[in-house]
Amino acid sequence: MRHPQITSEQVQGHAGDGGQARSFGSAEQLASLTPLRGIAALWVVLFHFCWYFPAIHPERYTGAVYKGYLAVDLFFVLSGFVITHVYKEGFAQRVTAWRYRDFLKARVARIYPLHIAVLLLFVATAIAERAATYALKGSVEPIPLMGERSLGGLLANLVMLHGLWARELSWNDPSWSISLEFLAYLLFPLLFPMLWRAGPVAKTTFGGLLLTLLAWLAYRTGDYFNQWNGAYAIIRCLSEFLAGSLLYVAYQSGLFASVLATDASLFAVSLLLGVLLHTAAPDLGIVALFPLLILAAVRNKGQLARLLNSAPFLWLGNISYSLYLLHWFVLFIVVEMARLTPGIDLAKLPLKTSLLLMAAMIGVSLGLATLSYRSIEVTGRRWLRERFNVGQRGGIAERCGLPSGSRA
Repeated sequence: MRHPQITSEQVQGHAGDGGQARSFGSAEQLASLTPLRGIAALWVVLFHFCWYFPAIHPERYTGAVYKGYLAVDLFFVLSGFVITHVYKEGFAQRVTAWRYRDFLKARVARIYPLHIAVLLLFVATAIAERAATYALKGSVEPIPLMGERSLGGLLANLVMLHGLWARELSWNDPSWSISLEFLAYLLFPLLFPMLWRAGPVAKTTFGGLLLTLLAWLAYRTGDYFNQWNGAYAIIRCLSEFLAGSLLYVAYQSGLFASVLATDASLFAVSLLLGVLLHTAAPDLGIVALFPLLILAAVRNKGQLARLLNSAPFLWLGNISYSLYLLHWFVLFIVVEMARLTPGIDLAKLPLKTSLLLMAAMIGVSLGLATLSYRSIEVTGRRWLRERFNVGQRGGIAERCGLPSGSRA
């Protein structure tokens, strides 16, 4: 059974052409979105880890933990919102070849360094496991040509196509959502000018179509949005990404701005969302509430905004992409060690042992994510942007980027 994961994608965009940087992706920073994605990333981690320690039984106390796959839906909406905020001026009227090119360069620089680094960890583990088997038994099964953790899957991961059929092409399971977001990036500059220039009636109609598409997805899947494979996953990602882009149009119009700026609004939306998650309400209803949560969070200027943007939450948001990708590797190592150790069965561990082991895994995941954020994400992004000659004034996009994706 597959379960969700996530990815942090920070958006940066500027251009360099003919040796001269041409900025087209700068914008004011949007508060509260970085902490929001950090909380969602940790939610995904809890969701995944709890599946492997059934003695904990979180469903006895709340429905929120096993609804963790919906954090991916929040990421998709957030991504569309932030990408639109950063690139609206550059893509509002038309898309030039150099802007499209440099937009994609910036996205590659943001996503690829950590994606490739974690992918190589999985590949190295597969090789080491086979080397140890050969040393002990004198024979070994080769890495398969097709299927999960196969040579074909490795190639698909390298070119960011594995999300199209994640069941057969994954190495690091959470990265399916990164692949599909990259598909959304390819389409965004082509679709956004039409959306931006459309009139109020057309925008409202488009919003209704997106909601109808999500309602159809809920109908076809039995209201189970944990779709990470094939056509349903593609529909899930693209419709929610576009919904986030449309949501930004509503944000810029000032829709209910004064009401949403209050602590009462953010508290009410958060409370309602908490009740729906706790009671394991229908997925469609929860996902439909995410846009209101984003608007309330980004508008808020009160005490809740100061709490949400405090140092611990900002730290969690900054490392969220690393946490999203690396926690699955931590889980993979623990599961493999248990499988190879006689007498150890994670599914049969007592409650206390399960809680201690899961707490240790969360701590290791947070520690690795903190290290990789600076040493791989930031360093790798800077190096690639220099190689690609992408301008350096897109800091806002970096600070607002989000994780996305999760197998559900």
